[in-house]
Amino acid sequence: MNYTVTEGNYLRFGLQSVKDGVIFTFAGEKEDVCAVILYDRSLKVAGRVEAPAAFCRGAVRSIYIHGLKADHLLYNYEINGETVPDPYASKIAGREKWDDERRAECDFLVCGSFEEKEYEWQSAYCPEIPKNEMVMYKLHVRGFSMDSGKKGKMRGTFAAVEERIPYLKALGVTTVELMPVYEFEEIEIPKKQKLPGYIPQGSLPEKGSVTEKEKRKVNYWGYAKGSYFAPKASYGYSKNVTRELKHLIDTLHQNQMECVMEMYFEQEENQNLILDALRYWATEFRADGFHLIGENVPITAIAQDLYLRRSKIFYQYIPEQLWKEKEHYPHLFVYNDEYLYTGRKLLNHQGGSLFEFGNQQRKQNKTVGFVNFMANNNGFTLADLFSYCEKHNEANGEENADGSNYNFSINCGTEGKTTRKYVMELRRKHLYMALSMVFFAQGVPLLLAGDEALNSQQGNNNAYCQDNKTGWVNWKRNTGMEALQEFVQKLAAFRKAHPVIRKAEPMHLNDYQHKGCPDLSYHSDNAWTAGLPEEKGAFGVMYCGDYAVDDAGRPDDMVYIGYNFHTGVNELALPKLAGKKKWYVVMDTAEQEYVFLPEEKPAENQHRITVRPQSVVLLLGK
Repeated sequence: MNYTVTEGNYLRFGLQSVKDGVIFTFAGEKEDVCAVILYDRSLKVAGRVEAPAAFCRGAVRSIYIHGLKADHLLYNYEINGETVPDPYASKIAGREKWDDERRAECDFLVCGSFEEKEYEWQSAYCPEIPKNEMVMYKLHVRGFSMDSGKKGKMRGTFAAVEERIPYLKALGVTTVELMPVYEFEEIEIPKKQKLPGYIPQGSLPEKGSVTEKEKRKVNYWGYAKGSYFAPKASYGYSKNVTRELKHLIDTLHQNQMECVMEMYFEQEENQNLILDALRYWATEFRADGFHLIGENVPITAIAQDLYLRRSKIFYQYIPEQLWKEKEHYPHLFVYNDEYLYTGRKLLNHQGGSLFEFGNQQRKQNKTVGFVNFMANNNGFTLADLFSYCEKHNEANGEENADGSNYNFSINCGTEGKTTRKYVMELRRKHLYMALSMVFFAQGVPLLLAGDEALNSQQGNNNAYCQDNKTGWVNWKRNTGMEALQEFVQKLAAFRKAHPVIRKAEPMHLNDYQHKGCPDLSYHSDNAWTAGLPEEKGAFGVMYCGDYAVDDAGRPDDMVYIGYNFHTGVNELALPKLAGKKKWYVVMDTAEQEYVFLPEEKPAENQHRITVRPQSVVLLLGK
């Protein structure tokens, strides 16, 4: 079919549906031979439209094809004879089913496509939750619901995640982080072999052939070059995946919850495209923020971009110059493993430092926030952290050579699963202590999906290719799971109720407002001890409630947290309270039945508190 071609508008990359045709704008040097390839529904070539060199500005080619309809359109670009998918395509066709072996019949071809984006938002633009009120929860859309006990096509979809929003909200989560949900190639496509002329093509099996499923891998996590403007079609339960993802984000917003997208960019990725992609998701999908992964991300340009000024930006480091910028809405966050290693070393008696831990607990900045976690997808789950000394990645097919060797983990006496009560109790104490540490730190606490449900990956600390029960969250009733979930709920509730432990500004460790005691102080076997006693492995932290007020404007209570990382009992001094105030015990992780006490009870000794081995106690002074 012949189409009339005129010059496009160059203003926006990708496909634009206009009144009587379609505009295609893409990267193409003036010297390149460029065309738009059109396909039918069976992904067979249906036409080719030249993109004249005359319609070029800089290195941007733009053509207006009159008479062509965007609906059901399938296309790619051709640059100097090579078929190139549109990096700005808002929908990808050919990958609608996850890990579909039948795609080999079309040589794994994918095409750009068009999908109606109109959506009537029911929520306000976004909740904009302050950093000191955030509780983050990181999940993989597919893995979050594949092993939930439900059957049918809804498993592993955006709709399945949306169904679990009430659970997440009840848990205390404010901010959901989604691992990559844009289009990426999950199939390890076999490379074609060029055989000598005397050997007929196809007579030898291709390395990594999809017919040998047990020998190939699936890119389960999605950390690869992606189509950054298109939601992943195989994560959709409905036919319109764009609408489904928008509805998920809309529902989160209606529940006063945020959606943060994890975005992985390869080192050679065009930095202009990175900026365009983030702007697209922030405006078109109303994403609340982005966790950026990659060594060449233009973090300064992103942080200073006016379109992204209200988007939360999470990255492994924030350049020094950005810490000095004053903004009405602080939106930059350091997101790395710094807290993880400090906490694990101390918990598992592998060279940890009380001084370093104390600094991590009070780490905060007016301009830049910090994300704290003890487990993430790249490493052991929280349950496995205290169940395995060594990684067990044999199923990944790399002879257990992949994954980090520096885990600072412990098995508490038995490698892997066990029914030994002593080992199980020791693991429980480690879990409760680890979660307490994260939630009582001043920065933003983050949970990995399933950590509150004792999820295990059987010691696999690099489940990037495990699209199975190893990589999926196991929601089956594990012993102690419900108690752990309730504990997380109460930790989040306590954190919300006591703003003094989550102040958005740094602590000064002195009484700079003349409240009668420092905003933050440390205590050992004697009150007001200078320095932290590394040899004892225990110390108390007191937060002066007068340095924070609740939503009603009332001063907070005095909060005292006693940490004992030692294998023996420690006694810590309780500072004397002003007036008739008393210390009340709220939580003791050494207790098996009621970690958070049903009712606060006055401390038996108002001057000292006993902290049992490897446990945390929590008291309020009021």
